[in-house]
Amino acid sequence: MADAALPVTQTVDTNSAYLAKFCFSLGIQLKRVEVIADDEDEIIEAARRMSKNYDFVVTSGGIGPTHDDITYQSIAKAFNLELKLHETTVAKMKKFSRPHKSQPNFDWDKPSPALTAKLRMARLPFDPKLPEEDQVLFVKEDLWVPISVVNGNIHILPGVPRLFEALLEGMKPRIMPLLKDPEGKGTYRVLFSTPLAESAVAEYLTSLAAKVEPKGVKVGSYPRWGKGKNVVTLVGTDREYMDSLENEVAEGVQGRRIQVEGEDDTDDETDVKKDKDS
Repeated sequence: MADAALPVTQTVDTNSAYLAKFCFSLGIQLKRVEVIADDEDEIIEAARRMSKNYDFVVTSGGIGPTHDDITYQSIAKAFNLELKLHETTVAKMKKFSRPHKSQPNFDWDKPSPALTAKLRMARLPFDPKLPEEDQVLFVKEDLWVPISVVNGNIHILPGVPRLFEALLEGMKPRIMPLLKDPEGKGTYRVLFSTPLAESAVAEYLTSLAAKVEPKGVKVGSYPRWGKGKNVVTLVGTDREYMDSLENEVAEGVQGRRIQVEGEDDTDDETDVKKDKDS
């Protein structure tokens, strides 16, 4: 597994930030995040494109009980699949769901508009040619919410952050064997603080980037306006190699290695005032 993408269909988006940290910790490159409206055609297009272009796709939101929750039906249509009522999901829903205070006497065995709405959340895309266990995952024993897997690499998750995070973490055992770094050491980042302007260090960083690229290391430069220092980063998975570059890079940027961005910031305005006072 090399890369991942996240189409966000709805909800306040804290999930993309969580996925970014999740991917970083496992050494997966998060290549793309898209916010998609509750529009069937847009979801279909995005699902097909991302499934084709990326190894691991996660969707967030649009799987609730109301009319505008159309992620399941849209992704099913994208790959010419039928929606099927998944009885195991229904059974888990009955077991773990608590009656809403507005429906204290909800009856799972009596047909009603409310029951129809609830069952929307258990109608999942199914490919009859594939084993069911490859298409529906239950990764948390205390949650009824399934992860529906479509076309082998699209993982449909809820938009509620608490559920999204729990299910994503629950997928780790499934993801780990597929990683280039199966030990799960994750992405490593080395930071350097430099007093030089980006334009002054640009030539050196260009040559450094060319040197380390074959090792899968990326070089970044980030200005910190008004802080007196800028930050240069090395990001990769080969820790030993990256650590071996410490002295070379520190000299090249006329700075030093730091552990946390901003740890040696100074206030330019304060420095100017001190110069005047002296």
